[in-house]
Amino acid sequence: MSYVLSVMDQVKKRNPGEIEFHQAIEEVLLSLEPVIQKHPEFAKAGLLERFCEPDRTIMFRVSWVDDAGAVQVNRGFRVQFNSAIGPYKGGMRFHPSVYLGIVKFLGFEQTLKNSLTGLPIGGGKGGSDFDPKGKSDAEVMRFCQSLMSELYRHIGQDLDVPAGDIGVGAREIGYMFGQYKRLQNAYEAGVLTGKGLSYGGSLARTEATGFGLIYFVREMLAAHGHNYEGKTVVISGSGNVAIYACQKAQSYGAKVVAMSDSNGYIYDKNGINLYTVKRLKEVERKRISEYVKLHPEAEYHEGCSNIWSLKCDIALPCATQNDIDVPQAEMLIKNGVIAIGEGANMPTTNDAIKLFLEKGVLVAPAKAANAGGVATSALEMSQNSMRLSWSFEEVDRKLDGIMVNIFKAAQSAAKEYGAEGNYVDGANIAGFLKVANAMMAQGIV
Repeated sequence: MSYVLSVMDQVKKRNPGEIEFHQAIEEVLLSLEPVIQKHPEFAKAGLLERFCEPDRTIMFRVSWVDDAGAVQVNRGFRVQFNSAIGPYKGGMRFHPSVYLGIVKFLGFEQTLKNSLTGLPIGGGKGGSDFDPKGKSDAEVMRFCQSLMSELYRHIGQDLDVPAGDIGVGAREIGYMFGQYKRLQNAYEAGVLTGKGLSYGGSLARTEATGFGLIYFVREMLAAHGHNYEGKTVVISGSGNVAIYACQKAQSYGAKVVAMSDSNGYIYDKNGINLYTVKRLKEVERKRISEYVKLHPEAEYHEGCSNIWSLKCDIALPCATQNDIDVPQAEMLIKNGVIAIGEGANMPTTNDAIKLFLEKGVLVAPAKAANAGGVATSALEMSQNSMRLSWSFEEVDRKLDGIMVNIFKAAQSAAKEYGAEGNYVDGANIAGFLKVANAMMAQGIV
């Protein structure tokens, strides 16, 4: 058994039942075979074993009182995965599906993603099985304050810097930051990113992940003689990433015809009216099905998986992990898709990615394509450290440059290691090498 396969086997035995973590490990390690062949010193130093094991895993109880006076109990998590190139950095996810395996997969992916940005940030992730949907602002505040009453012991602007993710937006970040400030009796603006503009947040942070996805896919399309003009786009999700990916894609002349939420999807042959989606999701916090009441020419369909049966040139899965499996991939290929841009974390299964690559479909992998959010979070940290604020245009310009560099790094690594045009392997290799070299330099720790 090869070194890579033995490490994969060891990870699965050591982490039973954590299927998302197993999937992430397998996708990355298999692409690293040529790297290990070229660098046998990595195997001798047990580098992959150390790379796949988090530095620290924290799990704790979060007790809070709902509006009816009943006590509720959730679990909180923070996985500090790797700090070889900088302080741990990664979002907090609030969703009923959150458990240790999901947080570990996200932290592992975050390590590579953060490395690709070229910025000095390590990988971490956290969250809770708390569901903010249907909760009052007061309930969300009490939950966030209770969670931070434990989490504050483990984070800091030079140690571990959380941000938002699914279920965690500006409201939740604000409540967590207020409690952290209260407990520490200090104003450490850089301890959380995704903050409001009035207390240390960065312009363009809200838009960054969606915009960054479109910038990366733009570069990938251009490298193969394509562009967005006149292309039909289908986007799963209607949260932060999906909304701003839609906005930027429309600005490049693409026609976005579908978006979704956890209940179902809308199809608008005339093109999605983003103003309506923003109002429903960002202001009124309603379901995507309400869209058809305002646009009767559009269609609403229950269930999400059939969104990928719609004919499109570019598919942007921006909802959650494992959104596209082999049956959905086959439908997309049959309908002539030319590119997949992963806006969510690991939204395409390993088998589906393999099928896309075999059929010549371009794949922009999540750890590269959705790195714009964390890149702009790192820019927010820089602004906090310098006690200044950059304009929207300045941040957006820096973000665009970072995404171009990420694409070039993935393209170059793929070519060097015999996988030209395979940006999945290229991103894995480029992200890994920077962390690996730092780990080697720092000794066996």
